[in-house]
Amino acid sequence: MAGLSARVKSFQSRFGLKLPILLAPMAGASPASMSIVVERAGGMGALGALLLPPAEIMAWCNEVRSAGSGRFQVNLWIPDPPPSRDATQEARWREFLQAWGPEVGADAADARPPDFNLQCDALIAAAPLAASSIMGVYPAATVARLKRAGIAWFANATTVAEARVAEAAGADVIVAQGSEAGGHRGSFDATQAERQQVGLFALLPAVLDTVKLPVVATGGIADERGIAAALLMGASAVQMGTGLLRCPEEQLPAAWANALATTAPEDTVLTRAFSGRAGRAIATAYVRATQASDAPRPAPYPVQRGLTAAMRRTAQSDNDLNRMQAWCGQSAALARAEPAAELLRRLWDGAQALLS
Repeated sequence: MAGLSARVKSFQSRFGLKLPILLAPMAGASPASMSIVVERAGGMGALGALLLPPAEIMAWCNEVRSAGSGRFQVNLWIPDPPPSRDATQEARWREFLQAWGPEVGADAADARPPDFNLQCDALIAAAPLAASSIMGVYPAATVARLKRAGIAWFANATTVAEARVAEAAGADVIVAQGSEAGGHRGSFDATQAERQQVGLFALLPAVLDTVKLPVVATGGIADERGIAAALLMGASAVQMGTGLLRCPEEQLPAAWANALATTAPEDTVLTRAFSGRAGRAIATAYVRATQASDAPRPAPYPVQRGLTAAMRRTAQSDNDLNRMQAWCGQSAALARAEPAAELLRRLWDGAQALLS
């Protein structure tokens, strides 16, 4: 127990945390309000910046820093190789999606994420406590800039091999992400994302035995039992996403937030049907329809994301779960609709009681 306490306290001291709990950086679900409350409670806030242009990254960071403690990470998605386009496949998807939302224009599939290099410039200028990565490792030149700026690099890894690569590339912390996680997992190789499904409590000890860096555990942690188990196994902190989505500060659409309460682990599914990258979501009517034998094969990222954009926007505005991109981890039913500060205090008190 003394070793556990020393490891966790060392991580907390290094990053100025009262709680060894990090908010997961969830693209599209990172309101400043949530990070401000998490920081004030003693944890680390987070911005999933995948979809944000530089000016919006800076604005979010300024807002959170002015109202919180400045203890937050900004997460970027390492770009995939250019997608292979298939006009016939894209046309089939435009036809398929007519039953689920507005008509999809021929140019919808041309949508691209913001410029990654400009995002990196904004991240470094914003000077968060940490920069985190998914889908690969930051380029060496970016790593050097982060180190000069004193910004810690939290590298997401979904396999032992990825953790090795991240450590060798200069990461400061490894975030071991189990297959229970909701949304996109940080698999370095998109083609292997479904095959390399490793649960957190198999992945965590294997990564701890492989790297010398502090390891944060994430994926399926949604209550005090998960927190205590991860710390007991050797994690220096935990990162929570789905487990905090029902907090009012998350501002989630009501249909999505309410569905989490009744979603069993087996009610989630890995799907590429929203973005072209494998992500875990609630098995809604749309998701089930895309799994039918006669459904078109998903286009690659970000083509598929562009094709489904209109449907996803409409579903949000209509509060329609069946068409919504309802990302969801396997421990969703453990999430509680409580103010974030109260929930975090209760979870940490409970975890400490279990550990003692």
